[in-house]
Amino acid sequence: MQERKRLEEGLANDQRIAGMTSDLDTLFELAKEGEDVNGDIQRDLKAYAHLLEKLETAMLLSGENDARSAIVTIHPGAGGTESQDWAEMLLRMYLRWAEREGFSTVITDRLEGEGAGIKSVTFEVNGENAYGLLQSEIGVHRLVRISPFDANARRHTSFASVFVYPQVDDEIKIEIRPDDLRIDTFRSSGAGGQHVNMTDSAVRITHFPTGIVVQCQNERSQHKNRDSAMKQLRSRLYEFELEKKREEARKTEASKLDINFGSQIRSYVLAPYRMIKDHRTRLAIGDVDRVLEGDLEPLIHAYLVYRKTGKTMGDGKDDLPE
Repeated sequence: MQERKRLEEGLANDQRIAGMTSDLDTLFELAKEGEDVNGDIQRDLKAYAHLLEKLETAMLLSGENDARSAIVTIHPGAGGTESQDWAEMLLRMYLRWAEREGFSTVITDRLEGEGAGIKSVTFEVNGENAYGLLQSEIGVHRLVRISPFDANARRHTSFASVFVYPQVDDEIKIEIRPDDLRIDTFRSSGAGGQHVNMTDSAVRITHFPTGIVVQCQNERSQHKNRDSAMKQLRSRLYEFELEKKREEARKTEASKLDINFGSQIRSYVLAPYRMIKDHRTRLAIGDVDRVLEGDLEPLIHAYLVYRKTGKTMGDGKDDLPE
């Protein structure tokens, strides 16, 4: 059924392109005859280019797991309240992006910061190609701004890391031995009502061989939280094995397109000027507010092109302030 849906969408897009091409041909013919249709041509060309870019993005998603849903985790870097606030800004940006793209999201674990922001958050992005698109976000994100928490209004630099894992379904067999697990229950923190705060419904699972720890506390039922945590663990273990394979490949063949999870991938500068720059693709965007509101399409598309071809979008200079 999934394959049929993809084929039907491909046919529908082909028909849309054919229809838009025909409409543009007609408008150009009218323009040759002296009709004032310049505004219509500009409007249709913009829509045409936008559709082609989205289709190109979809074509670039050819990885084994690109079509899967995703699990995303955000952690603030050192810096206390400032970095925790930046982590929450990133969370809001990704939730807005998912809404724009028609994906559903579920926050499975959220630990509030002290005073403001979040200490960590894990959420699901459910929908076709969510993982393939969000791979562009793996790494360290840097924010430069005048801190709203600094009484002297000084400029601060904050960091937060983003990790993305493919959701693993029943088609992929991940062997998890019960003896390798420790399952702890505890009371949920934060909002949720009397039941959540008075019962040990939250679940934390530790996988001894890898040291991976996952937890879930968003459901009232301990059983549901355990199922959600196990789903996270299966995805984390799958990604763990994939990363071991990537590391082996890197040892035999160095590649500039490999992703280093510890690298700084993007800077968001709000002061002394306003610009977002991706350090891999060199794409720079001046409309910072648009991106923070969830318009990540240009950044994602540029990354997928870079990953496939090595082609960057800018001049190669990196003059953002430290």
